[in-house]
Amino acid sequence: MVFRHPDPRRRGWCAALAAVLFSVSLPAFSQTSPFLTGATALQANILAWLTPIAIILVMALGAMAMANRISWAWCIAAILGIAIAFGAPQIVTWVRGMFGV
Repeated sequence: MVFRHPDPRRRGWCAALAAVLFSVSLPAFSQTSPFLTGATALQANILAWLTPIAIILVMALGAMAMANRISWAWCIAAILGIAIAFGAPQIVTWVRGMFGV
């Protein structure tokens, strides 16, 4: 069954009213963000799992570099990558503060 409004000119007004009512409710959607809560919890869990793995990786790379099994450049690059990955929020805050954003 298709609903047909008796006056086609009123359809535009009804659509405009629906758009206004929907746009009024948008700030309420942004105040309650279940995705942000879940993403923050997921980030904390991933960080809790990866921290000991990164520590073991740095120890293994250091031992391999001392035994001349791997280049020191690879060891330093891995440590730099870990620092960038774990320090990303601080780096973003620093860059945003530097440019005044």
